Amino acid sequence: MAGTGHARWSGDLEGGRGTIESGTGALAGEYSAASRFADGAGTNPEELIAAAHAGCFSMALSLVLGEAGHVPDSIDTDARVHIRRGDHGFEIHRIELETTASVPGIDDAAFQRLAAAAKQGCPVSKALASVPEITLEARLAG
Repeated sequence: MAGTGHARWSGDLEGGRGTIESGTGALAGEYSAASRFADGAGTNPEELIAAAHAGCFSMALSLVLGEAGHVPDSIDTDARVHIRRGDHGFEIHRIELETTASVPGIDDAAFQRLAAAAKQGCPVSKALASVPEITLEARLAG
């Protein structure tokens, strides 16, 4: 199985604009330098990476919790992808994952261990392994 995406860009970096979408069209939007590096309207590649990472991590956490006998009621994950200009051009230098899960019958120590395992096992985390810092803050709800 493979995921696909498409982008079209017109013009130079500063004045240009483009469209970006997932292969199914479920995620789509316009993007520009202003939406990527400032507060302009539209989406950006980092926002799509954040959505993918949050979704992948939530599924990975559900898997490891279930394998440990703790089926979650819910998992809510936010991801923030940070981009900056480095010595060799722009780079994603940090990703912050924050998750809150409602998991009956689990203690915090076991939850933290399983959340860390999910972070390591998530295919998107693996694909982003070159990012110098990926943090995780995991909380049990209630």
